[in-house]
Amino acid sequence: MAGSTYGTIFKIMTWGESHGTGIGVVVDGCPAGLELGEADIQDWLDRRKPGQSKFTTARQEGDRVEILSGVFEGKTTGTPIALEVRNTDQRSHDYGNIMDVYRPGHADYTFDRKYGFRDYRGGGRSSGRETIGRVAAGAIAAKVLESLGIRIQAYTRSIGPVSISPERFAPEEMWKNRLYMPDAEAARAAEAYLEELMARRDSSGGVVECRVTGIPAGVGEPVFEKLDANLAKAILSIGAVKGFEIGDGFAAAGSTGSVNNDAFGLERGAVCKRTNHSGGTLGGISDGSDLVFRAAFKPTPSIASPQQTVNRSGEEVEIEIHGRHDPIIVPRAVVVVEAMTALTVCDLLLVSMTSRLDRVQEFFEDMR
Repeated sequence: MAGSTYGTIFKIMTWGESHGTGIGVVVDGCPAGLELGEADIQDWLDRRKPGQSKFTTARQEGDRVEILSGVFEGKTTGTPIALEVRNTDQRSHDYGNIMDVYRPGHADYTFDRKYGFRDYRGGGRSSGRETIGRVAAGAIAAKVLESLGIRIQAYTRSIGPVSISPERFAPEEMWKNRLYMPDAEAARAAEAYLEELMARRDSSGGVVECRVTGIPAGVGEPVFEKLDANLAKAILSIGAVKGFEIGDGFAAAGSTGSVNNDAFGLERGAVCKRTNHSGGTLGGISDGSDLVFRAAFKPTPSIASPQQTVNRSGEEVEIEIHGRHDPIIVPRAVVVVEAMTALTVCDLLLVSMTSRLDRVQEFFEDMR
C-alpha cells in the first residue's frame, strides 16, 4: 500500500489496522534535544480515545502509548521515533455479518476494487482508529512548535444545524462539555439534537474550526507546496472530512475585491493586516496573521437503521450495522485536526529554513 507517509523533512509513516495487534507511527526528522516523554503524547491520545461519553463509541481502549525508539534520557536523539499503541478491545465478530457486504458511506467497495481484498473488521486501514498514529506524531510536532511560540487550537464550530455564536464564544468553555464547543448554550442544544438522532438510530455531521497563532510570515512554498494547499491535503486526508476552507473560504466567492482584500498597516513598526479574510496566507505563504480554517465532517456512516446495499456476489441486500460506533465523529476529530495541522506547519517551517542564503550562512557560521 502506497500513501502511508506524510511530510518532507518532519516525516511520518503510520501503520496498523483497527482490529490488528496494534497501531503506531514512525516519526523521522524530529530535531534532537526536544524534551519528550510518553505523558506528552498520552495527553493528546486521551482526547481522541473512545468511550468518553454517550456520544462516542463504547469501545473501551486505554490507548496507552509506548515510545520504542528515538528518545534517550527524556530527550529526542534526532533518530526515528517509533510509537506503538496496542489494541486491547477488538470484537471482530461484530463485523461477521458484513464481511461480504459493502457498507454505504464506507470504503468497503473501493478497497475491494483496488486490492481485490479488504479487512472487513472495522475497516482496517480506513478505520478512524488509524488516526492514533497521526495524533501521536502530531503531539510531537506541536511540542516543537510550542518551543517556537506557535500554538494550535481547534474546536467544534457546529454540529448538524447547531452552530456556536460569536457573541458567546468562550475558548475555556470547550473543556467543560463533551462536544468541545466553546459556547455553553450551543453545546446544550447540540447534545439535545444528538440524543434525538440516536433515538432514531441515525448520526450527524459537523464542522471543526482551527486557529494557529504565533506563526511568522514566510512559511510555505509559492507553487505546489503552498501552506494552505498542504493544510487542505492534510485535513482532507482525515477519513470523514468532505470539505475544507481557509479564511472566508467559499464566502469569498460572493464577496468583492474591495471587501475581501486585507489592508496592510503598521503596528509598533511592524507590517500587519487590518483584517484577515485570507485566513493567514497570501500566495501560499504565511503572512504573520493567525491561520484560520474549517473542516467539514460527514455524518458517521455506521448507523443501525436499515440501509440498501450490494454484496460481493452482486446481489441487492438490506443491511443493519451492529457494533460500537460514534453517533458523531466531530468531538474526537478535534484533536486529529490539531495533529495534522501541527505536522503540516512543523514540516513547512523546517523546509523554509533553507529559503534564504543569508540564513543558511548564519546557521553554519554558528557551527564554526
